[in-house]
Amino acid sequence: MSNKEKISDETKRQWHQDPNNWVLGVFYYNKDDKRVFPPKRIPWMGFTINFANPISVAVLFIFLFIVYKMISLK
Repeated sequence: MSNKEKISDETKRQWHQDPNNWVLGVFYYNKDDKRVFPPKRIPWMGFTINFANPISVAVLFIFLFIVYKMISLK
């Protein structure tokens, strides 16, 4: 799938509902989905990260590093 192709909302919904894209039912992993923060399995609960997207994983590690540094300052 080309980076310039616009993914339809219907396709995103299908990806989200596909149980094969959820590892252990809680970790979203979909190489075709380029969103950094897709909705959680229960959408009203907010967003999660796509563990198949390297940018998502980098954002997670940066966030965890910042939290660690803030805690270690005490």
